Amino acid sequence: MSVRIDPTVYTGRPASPDGRSDAELRAYNLLDGLGIDYLRLDHEHTDTIEACHEVEAILGIRICKNLFLRNRQGTEHYLLMMPGDKPFKTKFLSKALGISRLSFAPPEELFEYLGLRPGSVTVLGLMNDAQRHVQLVIDRAVLDDEYIGCHPCESTSSLRIRTGDLLQKILPAMGFEPRVIELEYED
Repeated sequence: MSVRIDPTVYTGRPASPDGRSDAELRAYNLLDGLGIDYLRLDHEHTDTIEACHEVEAILGIRICKNLFLRNRQGTEHYLLMMPGDKPFKTKFLSKALGISRLSFAPPEELFEYLGLRPGSVTVLGLMNDAQRHVQLVIDRAVLDDEYIGCHPCESTSSLRIRTGDLLQKILPAMGFEPRVIELEYED
């Protein structure tokens, strides 16, 4: 699936807030307030990894797959960051976390805890979880890249952020410490 993309890469936030959601503007405020350098690419709505391949090529990154999951009882929630090109099987994540069963959390819980809508899931949404309901889990393979790619809480823009800035500045500022795992997969 191809999306229409203006190949112009911008440094930092949009010049005007017009047409930008409050959630997206808060993401830029967070990054700017922390002195984080980032590149931005604006594009049509991209809600799948397949739709992001051109974004990856332009920004020189691998887009992270961000999955919002919960345990069977709905009492524990997880945001999983993993390489977009790596297949996901809940059984491997369940095993790594020592949980009997995980499933995708419903959209209303995604909005309740992270202030996000389906297709816009991003690590930056953790800024909306002041009560720390969500546990961040990162597949170690994500940390191998110098940069991560993510949405600024809207799937009509993509950002390139240094992985080191995520780990050393952004996550601590939001009050989150990730659980890093080695996520198995099947070809």
